[in-house]
Amino acid sequence: MTVAARMHDLGTESAFEVLAKARALEAQGREIIHLEIGEPDFDTPRHIIEAGMAAISDGFTHYGPTAGLPELRESIARNSREVRGTNTEPENVVVTPRCQADHVLRPAGAG
Repeated sequence: MTVAARMHDLGTESAFEVLAKARALEAQGREIIHLEIGEPDFDTPRHIIEAGMAAISDGFTHYGPTAGLPELRESIARNSREVRGTNTEPENVVVTPRCQADHVLRPAGAG
């Protein structure tokens, strides 16, 4: 896969540095509203916990394919075709575990 040249300009993740500073301020008694890493301010809903436990019990305990699960990539491509009218195929879809990458993982030469 060829990626856009700007991929080479990626820096390091600074959100965790901000989180460390925010937690240090909290330890000093400051009131902080956390917006740095996108971690929710609520516990995981019970139905998601149960689905995760069921998946583990069913043997889904290994890393998935690097580009993402084929079924998910197909679903994303189909949605892109139907909703956005694009000519997207599953082999052009990459699923990452982090949202920061979504704005740089575009075909080479794309805006």
